Amino acid sequence: MENRKEHWEKVYSTKQPHEVSWTQELPKTSLDFIHSFNLPKTASIIDIGGGDSKLVDHLLDEGFQNITVLDISEKAIERAKQRLGDKASKVNWIVKDVTAFNPTATYDCWHDRATFHFLTSTEEINTYLNIARQAVNEFMTIGTFSDKGPNKCSMLDVHQYTEEELQQQLQNGFEKLKCVTEDHTTPFNTTQNFLFCSFKRTMLNN
Repeated sequence: MENRKEHWEKVYSTKQPHEVSWTQELPKTSLDFIHSFNLPKTASIIDIGGGDSKLVDHLLDEGFQNITVLDISEKAIERAKQRLGDKASKVNWIVKDVTAFNPTATYDCWHDRATFHFLTSTEEINTYLNIARQAVNEFMTIGTFSDKGPNKCSMLDVHQYTEEELQQQLQNGFEKLKCVTEDHTTPFNTTQNFLFCSFKRTMLNN
């Protein structure tokens, strides 16, 4: 069984954006949540599992100056850099499995669309949440498959979430602000139901 990094390097080496289900030309829901935080253009934003997502393109176009993209796949980040051209130098790129991420900075906004739901063991989920508690100053947005969404993606098992379950996972250190569900239409004209929730950083429970 190949490990997670090998899996994603293979995906991004062999498939183009129109051949993977998660491609979005306009990541509207993600942008709407980020806009709702009323962040200054100097705010530090990290996109977890950003890969070659176009969220970074839109944030740069809007004038955000402190953007980090983290992804397990070096190939995905290479593709994003090639697409952005000279603008790529304005972004901090990190090739890392999020569960092995050792943040050396803190972030005003942590954004994750479709990474968290690939963590299916309690140990991995707790590791992710501990890292987020270290790294997040202000706000977090997480998008996962809802309980009406797929149970697999890219041939990997995923954990589907209800609003209540996602809130429960983040209750120590984060206060839920808002949740929405949306149907994502894939490049193959299939539909995937997502749950997006935003959270504000709070004090840890004792």
